[in-house]
Amino acid sequence: MQNSIYGLTQAQLQDWMAANDQKKYRAAQVWEWLYQHRVTSFAEMRNLPDALIAQLNDSFTFSPLTVVQKLTATDKTTKWLFRMADGLLIETVLMYMDYGLSVCVTTQSGCNIGCTFCASGLIRKQRDLTAGEIVAQIMQVQHYLDAAGEGERVSHVVVMGIGEPFDNFTNVINFIHIINDQHGLDIGARHITVSTSGLANKIREFADLHLQVNLAISLHAPNNDLRSSIMRINRAWPLEKLFAAIDYYTTTTNRRITFEYIMLNDVNDHPKEAHELVELLTPFKKLAFVNLIPYNTVVEHPQYSRSTPENIAKFHDIVYRGGINCVVRKEHGGDIDAACGQLRSNMLHKKNTIGVRLPENVQAAQ
Repeated sequence: MQNSIYGLTQAQLQDWMAANDQKKYRAAQVWEWLYQHRVTSFAEMRNLPDALIAQLNDSFTFSPLTVVQKLTATDKTTKWLFRMADGLLIETVLMYMDYGLSVCVTTQSGCNIGCTFCASGLIRKQRDLTAGEIVAQIMQVQHYLDAAGEGERVSHVVVMGIGEPFDNFTNVINFIHIINDQHGLDIGARHITVSTSGLANKIREFADLHLQVNLAISLHAPNNDLRSSIMRINRAWPLEKLFAAIDYYTTTTNRRITFEYIMLNDVNDHPKEAHELVELLTPFKKLAFVNLIPYNTVVEHPQYSRSTPENIAKFHDIVYRGGINCVVRKEHGGDIDAACGQLRSNMLHKKNTIGVRLPENVQAAQ
């Protein structure tokens, strides 16, 4: 199977040119065609010699994704279900925000983190996505915007789709370098956010890269007992280890961290947990930002439901009065299988529908 041309950084593309007896400046030409002119075939790269076009065709494919389904919500939020070359399914979401157009990308097929409330983990991880498969999600959305003819462009990216980004660290970092390249898509580093469920060792590694990329922590509970009961990852990286890594990150980078906290009715939404959250985050309150997320119900997890508006408001007030920056996330796409992984899960479990089924090597999470 050919690799996607989108999987190479410009430096890697220069190396490929040199290894294939081509001038390095050809890499800049290909890069411009890919990300500024946004062509969809090598044949459209009119200033390249025929021999190079033949080499590129032999070595690379363009997008490794095909559209299985596209849904658009009343607020214009658009979700795609893509099939990759090996038949596995992933999701990508375009959100129209006050500050620009934001795309949420997937980094793994399935997820092994084991959050008991999440639709993403309903199918176990099959493999990591390549950098090219992650970049291709952005390009698919940008081509969709280009076709609309309104001059809109993807301005922000959140790496919060299916999978744990830091469990696919190298490909995610390459992806960031590709979309951040000022000669390409030029998506600013501070417009890119990577979310992790708490892989403490990778948080330290991420800090050492000194990127200007934003970091978000999927926290969801303020104590080990509760967090371990709803997030299996906490058994490997309990809060003591996680917050030691967060301390290293903030000391090394002096950058703000967003703490994602999903509001589960009568699970983690009591005043007790709100006060515990304030205590946990007080040492970091100058750099901590809490994002309270109303839960999107998942049919496979009937034990969980959304916190009431009253409980969310009360929780928010306690955290805010405790001196921690805190907001309730504005919802997007509530009428189109909004929860991450929901569209893919629903498609995989439907019978007699457009030929989509669980590949024989894919197991549902237990």
